[in-house]
Order: sequence, then structure tokens, then C-alpha cells
Amino acid sequence: MQEITELEKRIAAALERIGKGLDRLPSLSRAAPSGPAAAAGATEAQLRAQLDEEKALNAQLQARLRAASAREAKGDLQDKIDRLTQELDVQGLELQRMRRVNASLREQLEALRTAQASGVADPGQINKAMLAELEALRALRLTEIAEMDEILAALEPHLTEASHA
Repeated sequence: MQEITELEKRIAAALERIGKGLDRLPSLSRAAPSGPAAAAGATEAQLRAQLDEEKALNAQLQARLRAASAREAKGDLQDKIDRLTQELDVQGLELQRMRRVNASLREQLEALRTAQASGVADPGQINKAMLAELEALRALRLTEIAEMDEILAALEPHLTEASHA
């Protein structure tokens, strides 16, 4: 990319030098020149041909530069889309896990309430309910960690930019 920019600068400078050279040439009559005037006309024609070549080359390089810039921007966007898709997948998995654990916790609490209402409090049921509650807390923690990772990933480019400034 920098090479294209450098080439574009060099071509622009060459075109400018050629243009200044053409401006310095005396205007020649359109009659059939002879001698030094004919040589000057031939030189002017050569310079104009070179100028046209340089302009065409400059146009080609500018088109290549625009195309390269577009490809680079498209690649950056694709990387961002891939990263965000991956983050969404992680969050989706954590959400599914949390739903399963919460369903299990509800079942265990319902069983514990039923046992308490009938007057038979089984220590094994209490342990199951406590384990289900602990698992729900772990799932919640993992979900929060996934959210924090997403926030950090979003902030990282800004922090890197700030540290380089």
C-alpha cells in the first residue's frame, strides 16, 4: 500500500516537471517548421506523448490504490464480523447452560417445597437443591465472564490506539 502511494507521488512529481517544461517552450507556429524549429516541434511532441503516458500510468495507479483500499477495508470488516460471530456463539452457549441449570434449580426447589409441606424434610433433597443453586451461580458467573470478555474485546482497539498516541 505504501509502495503504491510512493509511486503515485513520484508520478505526480514527474507530471509536474513535464508540465513546467512544456510551459517554458516557446509557442511554435503551425506552419511547416524547418531546422531548429522542427527539432523543437519534435521535442514538444515527444514531451506531450510522455505526459500522456504518465497521465495514463497515474490513472492506472490511482485505480489500483482505490481497489487496494477497498480490499483492505473489506478485510477489516470481515475480521470484525468473524470476531463478533464468535462472541455471540460463546454467549449463546452460556445462555443455554444457564437455562438448563435454572430449570434444574426450579425442579429441586419445587421438590423441596413439597417435602417441607408434607413434613418430611429429606437431607438428600436439601443437598440436591443446594447443588443446583451452586450450579446456577456458576453458570451466572460464566455468563458474566463472557460478557466482560466481549466488552474488553470491544475496548481493546481503543486502548491500543490511546497507548500509541
